[in-house]
Amino acid sequence: MADVLLNHSAEDDLTRGSMSPRQESSSEGLRCVAAIDIGTNSTHLLVASVDPYLQTFNVSFAEKSTTRLGEVDSDSGNLTEAAMERTLFQLKRFKELADSYKVEEIVTAATSAVREAPNCGDFLFRIKKDLNLSVDLVSGFEEARLIYLGVLSGISFGDNSFFLIDIGGGSTELILADSKDARALTSTKIGAVRLQRDFIREEPISLQRRNFLQTFIEGSLEPAVEKIFRRVNTGEMPLMIATSGTAMSLCAIASSEDQSAPKKMHGYKLSLNKLGLIVDKLIGMNLEQRRNLLAINSRRAEIIVPGALILQTAMKMLSVDELMLSERALREGLIVDWMLRKGLLKDKFVYQRSIRQRTIAHQARRFKVDELHAKRVAKHALNLYENTKGVLHQDSGSGYDLLWAASMLHACGKHINLGSYHKHSWYLIRHGELLGYSQIEHLMVAAIARYHRKSLPKKRHEAWQVLTERKQRQIVLDMSLLLRLATVLECRPEPSVKQLQVKMEKKKIYLKLLPENPSQDLSLEKWSLENCRLITREVSGVDLDVII
Repeated sequence: MADVLLNHSAEDDLTRGSMSPRQESSSEGLRCVAAIDIGTNSTHLLVASVDPYLQTFNVSFAEKSTTRLGEVDSDSGNLTEAAMERTLFQLKRFKELADSYKVEEIVTAATSAVREAPNCGDFLFRIKKDLNLSVDLVSGFEEARLIYLGVLSGISFGDNSFFLIDIGGGSTELILADSKDARALTSTKIGAVRLQRDFIREEPISLQRRNFLQTFIEGSLEPAVEKIFRRVNTGEMPLMIATSGTAMSLCAIASSEDQSAPKKMHGYKLSLNKLGLIVDKLIGMNLEQRRNLLAINSRRAEIIVPGALILQTAMKMLSVDELMLSERALREGLIVDWMLRKGLLKDKFVYQRSIRQRTIAHQARRFKVDELHAKRVAKHALNLYENTKGVLHQDSGSGYDLLWAASMLHACGKHINLGSYHKHSWYLIRHGELLGYSQIEHLMVAAIARYHRKSLPKKRHEAWQVLTERKQRQIVLDMSLLLRLATVLECRPEPSVKQLQVKMEKKKIYLKLLPENPSQDLSLEKWSLENCRLITREVSGVDLDVII
């Protein structure tokens, strides 16, 4: 799957100040809300801190419990007393946790298991009576819409369209979407718990049972797939995003076998070929063997086989050979929907279009970055990018947004240690949450910040080792050089360089500095830039000449 980037001009970046963090305390004006997702397999709690100014949210607390509400009575189809008691117990605990955060509201959604049960009304009444908690019973289409909103809040769609898939315990949601709209919302009554309960009696399953399950899954998904394909434009090739416990568990298994595995799973990419190998491995195991897999928990091991078959079959039917994992799903969608209803978002598309700017602004505020200084550095860096193409860098556009993000966050490590702040900046960015950036883009932003000062990359550096492709390393090397030049132009606390003019020759670049005030002496900036001559020549093979 290709990395997704926003396209914009340098001028656009200079207007991003309207979305940048203010200098007030990060807690000013924040609103706290909780979301509870009552699913067929698990019940989830999420507590979010919503920033009305940035129109974004940060997850303060998250927890899930495997309540297996979908283990219904085989004769009546009713939710069993044991399943309801398990869920009620966790809901009581989740409500107490949410109240401890002083949330202003708890938004809820009950999905497949509850909406299909004949005694769902009795169960919802008990929740209201015992816990004073009102639960919204959502339809399959509404569940798909909320999943779309949740994914939209965490991944930049750019100009691409996507197939979204969420494999739950009792249903599977397939969605065709882009950054403007969800073009097709579908919900099918197949899920990991449902298939395990109805069709798997002994394990490892036989080849005949596997073939039966695949045929059953294909037949069940066919109407949804046909609906989605009717909405795909001619010549369009949507990418795929997967969310849910099944997808995360399968990616965790793949990651455990990967030497260069990421520490965060959001944005992880899994190929259909790799998934096929994992499915074959899981199907050949019995339950006890699957429980011994360190990458998944014992309860997920019970239902991972049918969930994996659903994902594999869906990918084949949709003709995609790779998926990207989203850790955000329905519960985050509940938060976005709450923000929309409260008027904190003008619309979900504004939220999507500015997702990268918002997450960078949020991290800048979190790490107490000097906003005005960072903006000046970004201005110089982007100016250099635009005016040194073919000389200082050969980038075709993919590095532009990464350079902006690294410019805004390059100094975030200063509040830890001034002398080696670039290393601390790398650590903070690397382990922070950059929504809208793919896994590799996240690593590249951190590395650009890491190498904007002091030494160039070395083989032993972790920041360099995690970049496995030559193209990724070249972009980081080139963008970090531009950031290095931009930061030395802003070596004073107050602005001194009003404009940077660039003139290029084949093997030489001239930088002319124009001061903020006509009487201002820019000898310090000239000296700082001249100290970058050796590194500039080493990285790009170009000589640097500075004029004031």
